[in-house]
Amino acid sequence: MTTDTTAPPRLSRRQRLILLILLGAGFMLSVDFSILNVALPKVGAGVGLKLDNFPWIISAYALPAAGFTLLFGRLGDLFGRRKLFLTGIALLIGASLLGGFASNPEMLLTARALQGFATAMATPASMSLLTSTFAEGTTRDRVLGLNGALLSAGFTVGALIGGTLVGLLSWRSAFFINIPVAVVILVFTPSLIRESSVPSRMKLDLPGAVTVSTGLLAVIYAVVEKNIISGVIGALLLAAFWLIELRSPAPLAPLRILKRPTVKWGNYAGLVVFTMETAMIFLSTLYLQNILGYSPMITGLIFGVPGLAAVAAGVIAGRSIGRFGTRTVLVTGMAVQSLSTLPMIFLGSSRIALAIMLPALFISFFGHVTSIVAYTVTGTSGLPNEEQGLATGMTSMTQQVAITVGIPILSAIAATQSSELTGFHLALSVDVALTLVSALFIWFGLRPRGERSSAATAAGLSTDAGEELAASLD
Repeated sequence: MTTDTTAPPRLSRRQRLILLILLGAGFMLSVDFSILNVALPKVGAGVGLKLDNFPWIISAYALPAAGFTLLFGRLGDLFGRRKLFLTGIALLIGASLLGGFASNPEMLLTARALQGFATAMATPASMSLLTSTFAEGTTRDRVLGLNGALLSAGFTVGALIGGTLVGLLSWRSAFFINIPVAVVILVFTPSLIRESSVPSRMKLDLPGAVTVSTGLLAVIYAVVEKNIISGVIGALLLAAFWLIELRSPAPLAPLRILKRPTVKWGNYAGLVVFTMETAMIFLSTLYLQNILGYSPMITGLIFGVPGLAAVAAGVIAGRSIGRFGTRTVLVTGMAVQSLSTLPMIFLGSSRIALAIMLPALFISFFGHVTSIVAYTVTGTSGLPNEEQGLATGMTSMTQQVAITVGIPILSAIAATQSSELTGFHLALSVDVALTLVSALFIWFGLRPRGERSSAATAAGLSTDAGEELAASLD
């Protein structure tokens, strides 16, 4: 256990303004992802989209957001993070206008795809500007804690205001609402945030960029649409990307970064945390509306109350990391997220279930945001400034991929059962088991090297074998 009781240095006025801009951008982007989820029927009907194509309102956004985040994270390192951040925000404004004025399905889905590209540009750039503005240590941990809190709060607020706006005004207002915020960010960023330094004589790994982006798109499409051929093509493209990176003189993602336990296990944790929680929230939404009979607005309010735990968790997690270390906080957060979901496996069809569900969601959201903060700190720690864009691009990509694939994976598991209620129970059982097992793997994967060698020696291995085992874990 580490005990860092040193008070973090006070932020300057400029740092506080930078924090406001970057955290505000992250919050806005997370709201943008979830704001249409509750309102899908009205949005689809408003432009004449067929019922079976409604999920593409989400998928059209999620595919580019997940598939191009790693590429844009590296582009920020090579050509300037502020430049890419501003480009993403400007594209978001244009895409939101297009979506708000959409008169047919093609315009709507194009707008959602452009919003996804804007997110892929702005999210890793914003994160790397945060990590490069605030030095590694207590201050950065607390800043990332606030970022995690606002990220989770943004998903909750998006669902709340999405349902409210559509009910009071029109589905078009869900597109227009982020434009004033984006304009403010676009105006004030150039005077507050300096451009990042650009490394000289470094070129973009174009073959790596093409294979990883198209490979990710194919794999995610395969999961969303249950398309085996697309999955095989995606796997082959990602394998080609791996071989290209081994031979490239200037790789898009230097494979040495994946040898770091913090990067490897941190991103694995993020994949599990976001996949399972996103799917749990989706399935719980169906449970509340289809089984308990609550309206979309009441459902949004039910999630809004536990969502308050997200704000508290972000602040507490940042402080806890300084005291207990990322490994302990990450695994504890995952265990809390998982175990708090356990009572929901036994819920029935009576509305009395809400008395169990509300506190379970409250505790689950607390563990979820704690895990988000800890995995972000883990995945971006101990890296030089010139690789921060890559590291934050990886953590952002992990998040976007997980959010995209979690719902179809657990929904497919739920669909194997004869009734919606038993499907809900089975999917949540898989959620709990997978998260707990993953937390155990991560606990051992993030052990300090000396602790691994000692464990190997205790198991009867020679010193050389123990060191070999530790190296293989790394």
